[in-house]
Amino acid sequence: MKPPRKLHIKSYGCQMNVYDAQRMVDTLAPEGFVETASAEDADLVILNTCHIREKASEKVYSELGRLRVAKDEAAREGRAMQIAVAGCVAQAEGEEIVRRAPVVDIVVGPQSYHHLPQLLRRAGDEGRAIETEFPAEDKFGFLAQPKPDAIRARGISAFVTVQEGCDKFCTFCVVPYTRGAEVSRPVAKIVDDVKRLADNGVRELTLIGQNVNAYHGEGPDGKSWPLGKLLEHLARMPGIARLRYSTSHPRDVDDSLIAAHRDLDALMPFVHLPVQSGSDRILAAMNRKHTANDYRRLIDRFRTARQDIAFSSDFIVGFPGESEQDFRATLALVTQISYAAAYSFKYSARPGTPAADMQETVSPAEMDQRLERLQELIDSQQSAFNKAAIGTTVDVLFERAARNAGQIVGRTAYLQPAHVMASPDIIGQILPVRIDSLERYSLLGELVTPRVAREPALSPIATGA
Repeated sequence: MKPPRKLHIKSYGCQMNVYDAQRMVDTLAPEGFVETASAEDADLVILNTCHIREKASEKVYSELGRLRVAKDEAAREGRAMQIAVAGCVAQAEGEEIVRRAPVVDIVVGPQSYHHLPQLLRRAGDEGRAIETEFPAEDKFGFLAQPKPDAIRARGISAFVTVQEGCDKFCTFCVVPYTRGAEVSRPVAKIVDDVKRLADNGVRELTLIGQNVNAYHGEGPDGKSWPLGKLLEHLARMPGIARLRYSTSHPRDVDDSLIAAHRDLDALMPFVHLPVQSGSDRILAAMNRKHTANDYRRLIDRFRTARQDIAFSSDFIVGFPGESEQDFRATLALVTQISYAAAYSFKYSARPGTPAADMQETVSPAEMDQRLERLQELIDSQQSAFNKAAIGTTVDVLFERAARNAGQIVGRTAYLQPAHVMASPDIIGQILPVRIDSLERYSLLGELVTPRVAREPALSPIATGA
């Protein structure tokens, strides 16, 4: 019997990449691979890459330089290490990767990683294998399903891809070129995945997609279902206590999604809704297809449907042509909305996108200064949101043991980490916690009813008992 081969995957970027990395592990498990935390000990190292910002791709080439040293050392020890680059950088740069880093054996795009076993064999026979085409078949029909032990090891929260690709063609974004057109998975396939996860202890699902609220998968009735209807269906499935989704586009929020937030207790009142800028002039240059007031009205619709809802967002600072007046419009929007959290970045030109050819650029010094001002405002809002929890009682889904001995950490409805002193028995349960204090971004508190779970205990199959 052959000893297992060691697999190390390093992921960059979005939640989709985290999910894809897990599916790569599942796909390679029948080939005899087991995960290792150390790249130096691995027989196969996969860099699962992101191409959203320039520094992200440069980090990959820097990592490949370190892996070249590890591969040479493995060869001296008589071991053959293979190196693969997967994900969006692989899709976008293809042959350029092996030109810049000849140490790479395999290059595979995000729509083709179900072919990894064949690509490994081809690389072994031919020295290298590259696949960056968009395959005709749906990769989800070919991926190996995760084993029960693997699901349990990953914890009580899980991602499920329901949609991939994007048809919006924002001028700064590479996603339509690296992930392709919008494709939605059938409801029945998603339900199969969710049932498997729930049967093995998963309590919280995040439905993910590049433009998740553009979901339009085929339902059991043969009709196209929107995301709101899919969420309503999944909320009725046994074992699933919490539902989330990410990432959304303001143009694709429909009445069914608003209604889902009004009607579904399982759907968490926390929405990531990227706006990118508060300036209509910049939004038009970005091809976002919405105005700042469109966005404000959308936020109002969510808040009318559910008063306790909170928001996070994405912002790009220094987009070509952004004036001080444009930037102040972004600050005004942030001030008016008041976010629980947000992500902000300096504009980074991506080759092949329309914005990369725009001539009216913003200086690096101006970008730095604007980013600092924006992040200061966002940080103050997040701090105020977290401080408002002190003295209240909130429901927390407990996930794992914390770093400090005796502490268990979970998350609130708004993804705030919450720590309590308690037994590990509470992992997987939703319990009320009185919040006493705040430590950086984490809430500290005490269980209100430490011995009484508000959710049914997990079944023996879910706990692995």
